[in-house]
Amino acid sequence: MDAVRLDALNAPAENGTVSQPEPNTRLWQVDSVVLPFLGGFGRYQRRLVALTWIPAFLISFIQFSDYFLLGQPDWKCVNPDQGNGTGSDRDLLVDFLGNGTETENGHGTTCMCSEWRFELQSGLQQNVVTKWTLVCDGEWKVHIAKFSLLVGSIFGYLLMGAMADWLGRIPVLLVSVLSVLVFGLAVAFSVDMAVFSTLRFFEGFCLAAIRLSLYVLRIELCLPNWRFSMTMIASLIIVGGQLLMPGLAALCRDWQIFQIIIIAPFVLMLPYVWMFPESLRWLLATQHYQRAKQQMYRIAHSNCVDMAADPSGILLELEVELQQKPKTFCVTQLSSTRNLWKNTVVLCVNSLTGYGIHHCFARSVLEGSATHLHYYALAAIAIASCMVLFPVVGGFGRRGGLLTFMIITALASLLQLGLLNLIGKYSLRHDEVLRDTLNRRFSYAFSIIGMFSSHAVSTLSIFYCAEITPTVIRGGGVGLVLASAGFGMLTAPLMELHNQKGFFLHHVILTCCTLLCIICIPLLPETAGQPLPETIAEGEGLLRRPILPGEQHHLLARTEVREYSRVQDTPLHQAVNPGNGLVPSNSTANGVRSS
Repeated sequence: MDAVRLDALNAPAENGTVSQPEPNTRLWQVDSVVLPFLGGFGRYQRRLVALTWIPAFLISFIQFSDYFLLGQPDWKCVNPDQGNGTGSDRDLLVDFLGNGTETENGHGTTCMCSEWRFELQSGLQQNVVTKWTLVCDGEWKVHIAKFSLLVGSIFGYLLMGAMADWLGRIPVLLVSVLSVLVFGLAVAFSVDMAVFSTLRFFEGFCLAAIRLSLYVLRIELCLPNWRFSMTMIASLIIVGGQLLMPGLAALCRDWQIFQIIIIAPFVLMLPYVWMFPESLRWLLATQHYQRAKQQMYRIAHSNCVDMAADPSGILLELEVELQQKPKTFCVTQLSSTRNLWKNTVVLCVNSLTGYGIHHCFARSVLEGSATHLHYYALAAIAIASCMVLFPVVGGFGRRGGLLTFMIITALASLLQLGLLNLIGKYSLRHDEVLRDTLNRRFSYAFSIIGMFSSHAVSTLSIFYCAEITPTVIRGGGVGLVLASAGFGMLTAPLMELHNQKGFFLHHVILTCCTLLCIICIPLLPETAGQPLPETIAEGEGLLRRPILPGEQHHLLARTEVREYSRVQDTPLHQAVNPGNGLVPSNSTANGVRSS
């Protein structure tokens, strides 16, 4: 089920007809004409893709650093204030607070302490929580610090994604690397929690720009058959970095040294200014033809391609267009499209739901524990999810794979919410021990399945958006989906800040979102094996093929939907038919009616 790209009225595609302007046609056909002429996915492209993998380790170090820097320790009061006879551990505090046993000032009696003893499970001997004693009435500051990194990332995805479309991928990457070195090292020398949280905001902002620019560059370097595998290898490398974190923390022991160690390697990315060129796709799509010409000769030389032979006439056409002025684009132009913005919104909701419900499943497995066993279990589930994505997406395509994993996520969530209550209500009413044991085991099983599938949904949604969004606004489009993922991640510290109040309703709402996504995913076009769209018109011309064989025969003709769907008045349609707007009689709202 391939996507349909609408190219010309004289050469109708299966599902519709939209023409492209004649000038620059071959220069926009990067996957089918330009890159094959320059050697395909040759040594030059493979080397640059490998360079995008190296920072994946560094990104994972910061992305998962909260577990170590802000991990809650086991604590005990060794010098209680007057009124406390003996020290007590954190579990006793939770018991006091859970039963409403509080003193007049609003805190549990166990918080009346002048000296504490902390024991961390993450490998560090001291972290931010133990340094500034962020327990009891100071615990909310930990959640604010977690918020700051995620909120900074959301702003980074949105703003720097638009900047990547305006200025290019490489300027955004280099500025972000320099900035993350400054703010990341400054985090290690924070004097209080307010400074720490503020610097973490800017650290998250810069980290988001690095991840976004590398992701887009990697996608734009690859030919259709290589895009997914190269992206999944990068995802596996990120999980590999996650697995190395506990050992790194055990070696550093102190949180400040740990912070410096995970930030300092970003210095290795500074030579990228000489090693990494601007994206050729972006140069051609935005009409930076002079720079594109230099880039093409550089690629051909590295791939040992003789540029003298030019049977497709690319170089001749490029010479003709050298005087064209560069154009700028912004992701806000999505609002003027008919199909592209809908596809983007669907993938944003998928990404938000996947990351949000992942926390719901993880909470059922972790149950407040922060041991290395659970940490490695989460990483193992992520690895398994990435590995299974390969055969599933290869067999079912992008749309089919996303739909499959979303259905599994919805089923796991519904069964966890409903089946466990049924077991307790209608069976085993006289054997509470067996009932509780079954509930716990079923909850673990459904949570593991849900974490597995929701991770796949999140990963595939981001990749899918990168393939659907045209090159001229790909940075902003991918930034929107990554920002939506950030909003989904915010649910974890949000629930912790409210002491898990309203968690069940939160889980129910996200489960309803999975059902909504299942309805919307079939409306997306299939992009497996298809060239990346370069212009907004190409992205708008991607239409889905009907999933069911007989679906197309039941579509209304355009003349029948004219009264409520003003498709003839869209700018794209007027560009195709500047005259009277007539279309073939067998054209439908979704394409050409098959006989």
